[in-house]
Amino acid sequence: MTAKREMTIHYMDGSKMKLDFPLQTENENAQVLKLKEALAGRHILVEADGALLIIPYENIKYIQAYPAPAKLPENVIRAASFSS
Repeated sequence: MTAKREMTIHYMDGSKMKLDFPLQTENENAQVLKLKEALAGRHILVEADGALLIIPYENIKYIQAYPAPAKLPENVIRAASFSS
C-alpha cells in the first residue's frame, strides 16, 4: 500500500484544488470510520502548509481521492469506470 494520497476537490464554479498528503492511518477499519465521519460533517478540514482550510460541502461539486482505500463503507458502488 502506497503512503502517498491525492485528493482533487472540484468546486461548483468549475475551479479545482489538488491536495497531496500522507496516509492518515494504517488501520483499514479506522480509515472507514474517518471517511464516515468526514461525510457526516458539513465541512472538509485540511491542515496544509501550516494553514487550516475549512471547505464547506455546499461549495463542492465532487471529490476525487486516490487511491481508493481497500476497505470502504458497505454502500459504495465498486468496480465502476469514470468518464465525463
